[in-house]
Amino acid sequence: MKTVELQYDLPPERIAQHPVEPRDAARLLVIDRATGDISHRIVRDLPGCLNAGDCLVLNNTRVLPARFFCRRATGGRIEAFFLRVADDGWRLLLKPSARLGIGETLLVEPLATPVHAAPETIASRLVLRTKHDRGEWAAVAEPPADPLRFLDEVGQPPLPPYIHRDPRPEAEDSARYQTVFASQPGAIAAPTAGLHFTPGLLDTLAARGVRRAEVTLHVGLGTFAPIDVDDLADHRMHAEWFEVNEATAGTLHETRGGGGRIVAVGTTSARVLETLAAVTGPPCADGGLRSGWTQIFLYPPYRFRAVDALLTNFHLPGSTLLAMVMAFAGVELIRRAYAIAIAERYRFYSYGDAMLIV
Repeated sequence: MKTVELQYDLPPERIAQHPVEPRDAARLLVIDRATGDISHRIVRDLPGCLNAGDCLVLNNTRVLPARFFCRRATGGRIEAFFLRVADDGWRLLLKPSARLGIGETLLVEPLATPVHAAPETIASRLVLRTKHDRGEWAAVAEPPADPLRFLDEVGQPPLPPYIHRDPRPEAEDSARYQTVFASQPGAIAAPTAGLHFTPGLLDTLAARGVRRAEVTLHVGLGTFAPIDVDDLADHRMHAEWFEVNEATAGTLHETRGGGGRIVAVGTTSARVLETLAAVTGPPCADGGLRSGWTQIFLYPPYRFRAVDALLTNFHLPGSTLLAMVMAFAGVELIRRAYAIAIAERYRFYSYGDAMLIV
């Protein structure tokens, strides 16, 4: 498949800048792969779209407050984006980074209102150690600090660049750019399909007999990385950490054995399930704990082995996520669905509406 086939025109006003309230009031475009029928619902109608015995697979990753700011000795302001801990220090995306140098010290800007502790209990300086590609640096914190505690004190929600919050994210983002079932810290972007669920909706689904299973995939910066090759076969997919416990593996196996559908909530959950299918056969047939790094790239004509239905948001043109959705539902059907969504004024991307593909 050629990358150009992932392009479409989206009016800028269709990019959601704020979430709807309540969460489950978002619109839901329902696509039937067998018939090609497309209908319009809202997310709180989801219990009527699923059957007793189906299983929702949720990504329980928790988004880190990964965005913070620093100052150079000259006074210049640097935007920092925490990526992960590596052997050579904290990996950070720094902007602007062209004039930064190895050995340079950046002073960390505290938040206007500290979250927990006094400023002297966390790192106040970052010393740049190694320069990597595309603005990525390795830095050492001084004094030494736990990165999660550090980010809790100075960080902000890492909103995507198409959501404009100037100069700082709004207070609502700390709660709304997080799912209600988030429990495992490590993501630097939200699993956005999961943002639509409320505790009440989850209770209603359970009362209907819809099972629930959780996986963990820590969404990385590569989620937003553009595809810079002409042919998708030449694209190198980013790696993300995933984990599936024995209870989830058992639930998936029982669901498929009982004739229920495995419903992936989001492309991140689908990525975990298809990674496991490649290792064990669908769906986690041998049970047990599975974890590691996945670089699986799902694009047409890939045939899904472990996912029967997919709940997902609307994705950026030219993205690996759109390629995955096209692989699941078919290129032409998704093109038609996106055209309908645009014409019907659906809201797109992270804080936007959703689609259910069955």
